[in-house]
This record gives sequence, C-alpha cells and structure tokens, in this order.
Amino acid sequence: MDSAPVTPDRLVEALLGRVPAVMREVGAALLPEWPDYARFLDTNRDEVAAAAVHVVHRLVGPEAAEGIGIGEQELFEEIGRMQWREGRDVSSLLSAFQLGARVFWRHVAEVAVALDLGPRPLATLAEGVFAFVDRLSSSAAHGFVLEQSEAAVARERLREELVDLLLSDRATEAAVAAAAVRAQWQVPEQVAVVLVQDDSLLGHGVLSRFDPGTLLINRVRLPGAIVPDPAQGGRRQRLADLLRGTRAVVGPTVPPDRLPASLHIAEVAARLQRSGVLPEDPVFAEEHLDAIIVHRDARLLEVLRAQVLRPLEGAAPASRERLCETLVSWLRHLGDRQAMAAELHVHPQTVRYRLARLYELFGPGLDDPDLRARLLLALAWGAPRLPGVDPNR
Repeated sequence: MDSAPVTPDRLVEALLGRVPAVMREVGAALLPEWPDYARFLDTNRDEVAAAAVHVVHRLVGPEAAEGIGIGEQELFEEIGRMQWREGRDVSSLLSAFQLGARVFWRHVAEVAVALDLGPRPLATLAEGVFAFVDRLSSSAAHGFVLEQSEAAVARERLREELVDLLLSDRATEAAVAAAAVRAQWQVPEQVAVVLVQDDSLLGHGVLSRFDPGTLLINRVRLPGAIVPDPAQGGRRQRLADLLRGTRAVVGPTVPPDRLPASLHIAEVAARLQRSGVLPEDPVFAEEHLDAIIVHRDARLLEVLRAQVLRPLEGAAPASRERLCETLVSWLRHLGDRQAMAAELHVHPQTVRYRLARLYELFGPGLDDPDLRARLLLALAWGAPRLPGVDPNR
C-alpha cells in the first residue's frame, strides 16, 4: 500500500494514467450494441483523450467545486442535437453515457484503493463523478429536446406554408412538389378538404386525431384538414365513421393542384349544412353537387324563384303553398299522378284538380321545356317558404 499522502495532483496523475485503458474498455463495451459510438471513439481518440484530461481536472483539481462548465454544457447539448438530427433515440445516447461512467468509476475505484484513499474522500469523489455524468446527460437530453422542438416548429411553419400554397391559385404541380419536400410531406395522388363548423368541439377533437399524413387548416371560421387519398380502399367509410356527429363537410376528391376547387365546394356545402339544406352529418359534397350548384348563390336563386313563381302571386297563401308542393311533385315524378298522390298523401282527384289550377295560372307555358327546366332549378332542391303562409297550419 502506498504510504505517500494522496494529494490532488497525485490523484490526477494516477487517474490520467488510466485514460487509455478506460477508452479501450469503453470502446469494446460499446461495440456490440452501439458500434457507431465505438467507431466515433476510435476515430476521435485524440480529441476524446484531451477531453478526458479536462474532465479529470474538473473532478479532482481546483475546478472540482465548479461543476460542469459552459463549454462542456454546450458541447453535450450539441451532441444531443446531433442525436435528433441523425434520427436516433436519446435513450441510447444516455445508456452509452452510463456505460462509460461505470467503466470510468471502476478505474477510479482501483486507483483509490491503490492510493489508500480514505472512505470520505472516496465518497466525495464518487458523488462528483456521477453528478458530473448526470449533468452531461441532462445537457445532451436538453439539446435533443431543443432540436426536436425547433424541428417541429420549423416543420409546422413549412406545413402551414404548404397548406396556404395548396389552397391558393399558385398550386402548380412543381410548386406543390417543392413545398412538400421542404415540409416533409409525401404528395398523394388525390386529396380532399374536410371542414368542421367552428362551434363543433367534437369536430376540433377529431381533427387533432387525424393521421400524420393529414395537413391541418387553421382558419378562424372553418377549421379543417387536407386528407390524403380519401377515396382509397376503405378510407371513405373510416372517414365517415370518424366524422359522424362532428358537423363536418368533406369536399370532392381532386388532385393536389386542384384543391382550391374542393375547398370552395366544401365551403358552400358547409353553409348549406348550417342552413339545413344539407342535413347529413357528415356531408360528402360529391354526393350533393346538384344542390350545391343550385344554392351556391342564394340571392340569384331567390331571383329565379320569384321570377318563375310569379303566376302564384294571385293565389291565397294556403293555396299557394299547396300548389307549390304539387308543382314540385309534378316535376319530380314527370307528371305521374298516382306517384304524386302517394307522395302528397291526397286522392288522385285532388291531384287532377291542383294540376288544372296550375295550368290555369301558368297557362300553356307550363308545357314549355325551358320553363320546366327553370322550375326544376328553382324548386327541386328545396321549395321556398312563401310569404303569408303559416308553416304550422
């Protein structure tokens, strides 16, 4: 047993003599599970050895009480950032740190025994070693999380820019492809816009659970998402099940560079859903293109209705509503009086009487194909509420 007093300088000298052996053992221990780390240690042997010298002085020398330095903290934060950028799990890096700490401590303990270091200094040294490793690990984990957060923020910003592009008139195939690469989004063959009513809490919750390939649309009045390949396989049914009860609208399926058309149609469909013209939940706009075309301009539709229904203005309010219902049924059933009677729940003779009255009001023009077409546009997708008629009669 060495009887010379164990000064800090003597302990540092003894520990530094163990650095080459520590590096060999750590490299051999890393090789089976973390060969990349082992190769890094071997390739950068001189730099790692120099860092080890600094660490030993930090643990035992005059700087021991200072803990981890700013330079070391920044270095290990950068190591953590590199771990994220290379697509590695931070837990593997921290496990490698722990392995290195165990090997290093074994050599420290052997040196302490050889120098007859007392139990109190040995305990202090152990505390310093593992506290130092904990701080390095924390710095690396902090760097990993920072890089992860910054990458997520950057990707979110790029995806917002991609969404803005997709919903604009600048969405050419080349522009979309370039923006998608920047945003790390795989461009699908087909897409559709999904919109939910702003006051639908369930709808907002469903949007947050869409798969990662979905792009969220953050708009004040009609939040939603861009859904990839919604008609592929069983996705349409899964989409219907997911959105049921959310007061959502699914726009037509289109190529990515035609998405503004899907958005426009979905916005009109959402307005018609709010007004009760399209009561389904969710509404698949592709199934209601006729109603959307007719109702997309409410003022124009009202002008058309006022024009084609002018002959009914002279009838009494209650009679006017019944005649309007009969006219809609006549257009729908192509004049089949039996089908009309069944739909209207009246006797066929009543249907004949009402048709006679309609011909009296409209005249022979009722047989004009052009007038019938205008009447069909005005009435077949929801008859207007006529003034002076009690809806509860």
